[in-house]
Amino acid sequence: MNNTPLTAADTLTYAEYLRLPALLAQQAPRAGGAAHDEPLFIAVHQVHELWFKLLLAELTDARDRMLAGETAVPVLRLRRCREIEAALLAALEVLDTMAPVDFRVFRGALGTASGAQSAQFHEIEALSGRTDVAPVGLGAWLTPAERARLDRRLLEPSLWDAFLAALAAQGLACGNRAERRRTYDRIGRGGTAAGELAVALLEYDRGWSLWRDRHVRVVERQLGAARGTGGSSGSPYLRARAAHRFFPELWEAWD
Repeated sequence: MNNTPLTAADTLTYAEYLRLPALLAQQAPRAGGAAHDEPLFIAVHQVHELWFKLLLAELTDARDRMLAGETAVPVLRLRRCREIEAALLAALEVLDTMAPVDFRVFRGALGTASGAQSAQFHEIEALSGRTDVAPVGLGAWLTPAERARLDRRLLEPSLWDAFLAALAAQGLACGNRAERRRTYDRIGRGGTAAGELAVALLEYDRGWSLWRDRHVRVVERQLGAARGTGGSSGSPYLRARAAHRFFPELWEAWD
């Protein structure tokens, strides 16, 4: 018989470990029982924020390791990010089962809340190299803590900065655009450590673009020509930003 005393971890339950009572209490519809699809809307967006949090952790680690000259682990991190993007895309597919008429039942309950106000979303874009985050007119919603995090991301090295540092650590020329173009031709789309890293960055970029495009189409179906709840133009605003690529030099080199 094992007489080893139980520790707190030995008696920990699944619900306690995941804090399920608190987690499941976070879905609080505002429109009442008449809006059947509001819990779906809330859950999908909360799931997005959880995945965004993990994306930030994985991308930050990949960035920091590239700055240190690593390539292998950043590739693994970026491949995981690509799978997270696939999960985000799948969540949008679930959301798109909601009919526009069912969205209109509770849309008024959103008030001025908008997905464009996701601070973590803008952090991801800043970390990935986009500098025009938190567009004019959409920044007043940031809390001081969110503004501090976003400002920090804008000052920190981006994934692109880190990629160039990783190339330099391998003795590859990347001082100017012409040198970088020759380096891209040299490393190829695989078969070298730097090439695998470049491909992983492109696949991450591609996944984000696919998610953004699908998100625009969901919004277009739900809102039509209506303005966004947060004050944006709605789907036209999203469509105008969806075509952006984080690493255009790599796309141009390997198109």
